[in-house]
Amino acid sequence: MRALGWLALVALAAGAGAWSAGLGPFAPPPPVASAAAAGPIGVGALGRVEPAGRIRRLAAPASGARLDRLLVTEGDRVAAGQVLAEFADAAQRDASVEEATGRAAQAAATLARTRAGGSESELAAAEARVEALRAAEETAMRDAGRSQSLVASGAGAAANAERNRYLAAQRTAERAAAEAELATLRRPRAEDIARAEADLAAAQGGLARARADAALARLRAPADGTVLRVIAREGEAVGSEGVLEMGDLSRLDVVADVYETDLPRLRPGAPAEVVVPGEAARLNAVVREIGWVVRRTTQAGTDPVAAVDARTVEVRLTLDEAARAALSRRSGMQVQVAIQP
Repeated sequence: MRALGWLALVALAAGAGAWSAGLGPFAPPPPVASAAAAGPIGVGALGRVEPAGRIRRLAAPASGARLDRLLVTEGDRVAAGQVLAEFADAAQRDASVEEATGRAAQAAATLARTRAGGSESELAAAEARVEALRAAEETAMRDAGRSQSLVASGAGAAANAERNRYLAAQRTAERAAAEAELATLRRPRAEDIARAEADLAAAQGGLARARADAALARLRAPADGTVLRVIAREGEAVGSEGVLEMGDLSRLDVVADVYETDLPRLRPGAPAEVVVPGEAARLNAVVREIGWVVRRTTQAGTDPVAAVDARTVEVRLTLDEAARAALSRRSGMQVQVAIQP
């Protein structure tokens, strides 16, 4: 009787869908008394084929971006990080990266030079300039002193003495400035280093922003997988549907919508059979995950006694290798599932 009840469940699921899920034109499961008389019963449901890692729809960074180059076709296997497509502004953003790279390199060189101070040749030239200005200052001060003494004795003009004093003061200022420059070459000031460091940080930030913008101009695969569907073509503006869909077909699931009242009869690891419409073969699967959310699934139909406000839970079943090979090109296909008790 127990085997008979299971075979009847599989036949019912294969012919009409999920009788116990309330998703087809059939009444809810039979009364508890009838089920007990036939032994434990399983669960039938409608499901769909889907990669274990889900189908990923890859989109443009902004709606309306024009697709410039499409580098893959449907069925291509791709690796994580592989460039799948380029948008029209890729070249412009690449140029911005080059420009930002140059600014960052220039800022880094300026900081290194500031920290190192002057070179030997620069130090020698600065020291020679200080000595020359010191000599010029001494000469100007002697001339200013003689001019002032001549004015006191009445032999010189006051205007000439004033001019010599101004020239001496000028030479003193020039010598002081040259000595300050020499000191800076020998030991860079902390504020100069801080400013050069800030300039480098700003340049590096600009480079990072330019690289991020350039990355947005290319569509990359988020994981290993297979291109399942190409949505946008070269030259087209990418809409809300995205550019393409991909998924990892190395593992396939069947996502079954199980009626909420059937959940107590489910358990992880329970064996199940999958029926593909139009095919006699039964494919093997195992319950892997039982969803956490009960959702309302409204089914339109003409049967007045059918459930029109069914509440279901997604249950994921992992297909074995033979089933995966048979359904590898049927993602999204509707199938019927019979889960053993």
